[in-house]
Amino acid sequence: MDIHKQVILITGGASGLGAGTARALAAQGARVVLADVQDEAGQALAAELGQTYVHCDVTSEADAQAAVDAAVAQGTLRGLVNCAGIAPAARIVGKSGPHELALFRRVIDINLVGSFNMARLAAQAMSANEPQASGERGVLINTASVAAYDGQIGQSAYAASKAGIVGMTLAIARDLSRLGIRCMTIAPGIFGTPMLFGMPQEVQDALAASVPFPSRLGRPEDYARLVLSIFENDMLNGETIRLDGAIRMAPK
Repeated sequence: MDIHKQVILITGGASGLGAGTARALAAQGARVVLADVQDEAGQALAAELGQTYVHCDVTSEADAQAAVDAAVAQGTLRGLVNCAGIAPAARIVGKSGPHELALFRRVIDINLVGSFNMARLAAQAMSANEPQASGERGVLINTASVAAYDGQIGQSAYAASKAGIVGMTLAIARDLSRLGIRCMTIAPGIFGTPMLFGMPQEVQDALAASVPFPSRLGRPEDYARLVLSIFENDMLNGETIRLDGAIRMAPK
């Protein structure tokens, strides 16, 4: 897909992976619409890039539709990159009792239901597009995590939400194939994002050291480069790509 002058909607676009993707896409000439609940950060980034910001809670049908409408108002909506998400940690049984059911539901609602909510509405808008030369009308890119395959202590809710994203990827791609809309998922490993930077420095260092090669935290620009590759390669469809540096080494 040629994204030059095409509109790309990015959820969670005010920071982390979403912000890194916005910078990369804008540099390639795309018209970027940032959707987030972090209004101050989102407005500042949009102003810096000369792009558009819209407040959007991805769990809200009204907010999601408004974000899609705002993107369509900018031109032809060709892409959605879902980066909105949360990652609270809680054991299923902890010192204060069982895992809060409300917290589990909130993680599923934002990470999984929110991704589906945005995808269904963006795909509806894309279905009305004139196809490009390749026959494509649009591309959906969701964000999972290696936790979908390798959940750690305290990640039951997060791992479940990300496994759900992996699970729906092929089904969505098959649903939308007749419309010329692709669906892909990226499963990042340990990335330097606001979620991770909230951890103690020694924890961050230990996590970075656990990656065999390259032995560092992933960066938003690493994610953004893969997003660009997915847009450019129309043979990528219905698959989840791990962006993990390397498969984890077995503990000694």
